[in-house]
Amino acid sequence: MERCAIIGLGQTKYKKRHDMTVDGLVRWAARNALEDAGVTWKDIDAIVIGKAPDALEGIMMPELSLADALGAVGKPIHRVHTAGSVGASTAISAATLIESGMYETVLTVGYEKQSDGNVAWALGGGRSGSQGAGGSFAPWIRKYIQGSNAPGDVGIKVAVKDRQNALRNPNAHLHLYDISEEMVKESPMLWDPLHFLESCPSSDGAAAMVLTNEAGARKAPQKPAWVIAHAKRTEFTQFPGRDTVRPQAGVDCAAALYKEAGITNPRQQIDCAEIYVPFSWYEPMWLEGHLIAPEKEGWKMTLEGATHLEGDFPVNMSGGVLSSNPIGASGMIRCLEAANQVRGTAGEYQVDGAKVALGHAYGGAANYFAMWIVSSEQDPSFG
Repeated sequence: MERCAIIGLGQTKYKKRHDMTVDGLVRWAARNALEDAGVTWKDIDAIVIGKAPDALEGIMMPELSLADALGAVGKPIHRVHTAGSVGASTAISAATLIESGMYETVLTVGYEKQSDGNVAWALGGGRSGSQGAGGSFAPWIRKYIQGSNAPGDVGIKVAVKDRQNALRNPNAHLHLYDISEEMVKESPMLWDPLHFLESCPSSDGAAAMVLTNEAGARKAPQKPAWVIAHAKRTEFTQFPGRDTVRPQAGVDCAAALYKEAGITNPRQQIDCAEIYVPFSWYEPMWLEGHLIAPEKEGWKMTLEGATHLEGDFPVNMSGGVLSSNPIGASGMIRCLEAANQVRGTAGEYQVDGAKVALGHAYGGAANYFAMWIVSSEQDPSFG
């Protein structure tokens, strides 16, 4: 199997609703990634695009209308959709195209321009009964708190930590310079136990990566990040006995990922992680659900400071989904930021000596999972 390398990273964001079209948004991210990789549009063999439901912008089959903007006219363009996990699923799909030998160099892009549509309408249908994503996850968070005996301020501490990390990241969409635990506590209660500032924002943005094979990586102007393992798993949302706190698909996804990478002790062998945490309590929940912390003890890592930038297992160094949430790109940003760490190009939020990083996303009713492990070394040893 051909080893896949990430040689270019690009992100875009903007604050004003009418600053840019969807075409401009994705092209800007793609150009940033191409420039970082030292390649041009002509060097790209195929494009893989991902986003959350088309209803968010009301543009059906956007891979067709965006072909010009992405240099995809006359080239294969692939579309991926797996709800909120789509950004990571898209990145993994691009990696598999390289690993298969089908293409030498692939551009992958994830985006969302939520200001063009009605997010509340797009996400409020179906079984959620218009209560929104937070309304669906809040009961599961309460169940986790009750089952683990976690202190009630764990989510507040995560919210502050991630927003403080975001202040180091110029690409983060939300910069709250006066963030504090008191500020989070005093913010309105949206869905008990989630305060307003324990929840993710809604934002517009795009992320892009250039992936290539071993020969392409040798030509890259900067140090590549190597994709050494990836996994995706899905389960039904409704079946008797489903564990909504620790979904089996998430456990299976992590187990498959670590097996492929040769990782037997993820907390010790992974240097840092970008985990999809749209609601603050999901940091400890996913630390457990993805076999990094023992069951019912993920919150201890948070309170001990292990997940801080200076801790022994930093989580969401970039600010995470709590600071940037263009839904279709959010999972790709997690994968991109993991690559950023092992390339040593994360700037003020760089983890010293990071060589192995985890990128993760989940979506739907916590039933879609996509994860990858990236490394500064082509064939790292975990013996």
